Amino acid sequence: MDLNTYKLMHLVGMALVLMSLGARAFFAMQGGDKLSDKARGLGAGTHGVGLLLLLVGGFGMLAKLGISGLPGWIHPKLLIWLLLGLAIAVPYRKPELARPMWFLVPILTLIAAYLGLNKLG
Repeated sequence: MDLNTYKLMHLVGMALVLMSLGARAFFAMQGGDKLSDKARGLGAGTHGVGLLLLLVGGFGMLAKLGISGLPGWIHPKLLIWLLLGLAIAVPYRKPELARPMWFLVPILTLIAAYLGLNKLG
C-alpha cells in the first residue's frame, strides 16, 4: 500500500476512537450506565476497529517512510493511544470522570498529532 493509504487508515482509526469515546462519555454524563446502554457493543466494536486501524496505519507509515526501530517520539504516542484504548471503560466504572475525559481526550489527541507531525525526539 502507498503512504496515503496508511495515512487515511490512521485518520479514520482516530476518528472512530474519538467518536466512540465521546459517545460513551456523553452517555455516562447523561446518567447512562453499562446496563442501560443498548449500543454498548457497537461502541466497543467501533473503538476496537479504530485502535486497530490506528496501529496498522501508524506502523505502515513508519515502514513507508523508512523509519526503522522505535524513535523517541513514538513512545509517548504509543502511551497516549494505550491510555485512549483503556479509556473506553472509564465512563462506566467512574462516571464522575466522564466530564473531565470529554476535555482530556482531545488534548491527548492533539499531543499525539503534534508528536507525529513534528517527529520530536
